[in-house]
Amino acid sequence: MAIGQLIRDLRKARGWSQSRLASEINKIFGTGLTREYVSNWECCKVTPGPFYLRCLSAVLDVPLAVLEAEVKRRTFISDVAAAAIAPVVASDLLTVGFSARLAGGPSVDDWEGKLAAYGTDYMSLGAADIQRRVSGELMVVQQQLDNPRLWSVASRLMTLYAKTFPGADGSKAVSWYRMAARAADESGDEAARVWVRGRAAIALGYEGASLGVADVLADQAMAISDKPSLGLLNAIMGKAHAAALRGDTATARKLLEQGRRVFDATGSHEQTSDYAVPWWRMNVFTSLLAARLGDENSAVAAQDAARRELPASLPRFATHLEMHRGLMLARSGDHAGGVAYARTAMDELPPEKHSLTLRLLMKEVEDS
Repeated sequence: MAIGQLIRDLRKARGWSQSRLASEINKIFGTGLTREYVSNWECCKVTPGPFYLRCLSAVLDVPLAVLEAEVKRRTFISDVAAAAIAPVVASDLLTVGFSARLAGGPSVDDWEGKLAAYGTDYMSLGAADIQRRVSGELMVVQQQLDNPRLWSVASRLMTLYAKTFPGADGSKAVSWYRMAARAADESGDEAARVWVRGRAAIALGYEGASLGVADVLADQAMAISDKPSLGLLNAIMGKAHAAALRGDTATARKLLEQGRRVFDATGSHEQTSDYAVPWWRMNVFTSLLAARLGDENSAVAAQDAARRELPASLPRFATHLEMHRGLMLARSGDHAGGVAYARTAMDELPPEKHSLTLRLLMKEVEDS
């Protein structure tokens, strides 16, 4: 398959026009790409060079190696089309779903093991990889929901699936977060009800997207239970970020102090799971919050504390911390320097490890 056809198929799988693809690349990388140039790629009149291959890798959520390797392209496009266009009607997913129903599907313990593995994978894999895999799991667990305990599993899978869509999209991410909350309610599992809402709140608040929804879900989590938990911690910190972005400094600071007290009671020993909040991750939350509040000393202290304990296997989170520094620079008056600092940090991270959240942070730096 020619590179032009690959680009065209990936673009169409996301429902984008040529102009939209050019716009996404320009927005993130500050280029002057035009629709006509994208058309030239797709017609094979021009072959994108190494720089634009990295840009395409980032905006289309496809590993750079896939763009460069002819032999793997056709299989990957089939997977992308199934996940991005209509996962619920893809033949392989339907087969898996019905087979699970007929065979009874994995046990609850097996599902908990799968969730633990996904929690770890999320920390290092790209959104597209997680999205394709979790869509298949949702087809399977959907066939087992006569077991109330599996509503809890489904709700946590839905939350992870929602995280693979940009919160700024509004429709997709938020609808999945809301559905996850309803699924958790079906389970009757209080911990799951709080965690799902709290995880959605911190995702949306950290990304600076759908702040009203972040507040609603955080408030719901806090109303369900005030018992210290990681779900409650996420809810509080998500609400704090929403307050900071609205300019409500006093509320944001009050919530940060509340979050620190909850963290002291519930912080995780597990270091590399999305279901955990260890000390370094709490400091990542705090670093961005302090940067948004203009509290440079607190931001730098949180960044230094996070770096001391951040596992070397999670370079994406080190990039988060560098992006926070870029935001601080931009907000302090050096807009050009802040944008350049943040973009350099993004460029140093391999494109296949970029996340939707990092791109939203880049946009926040540029708009600050």
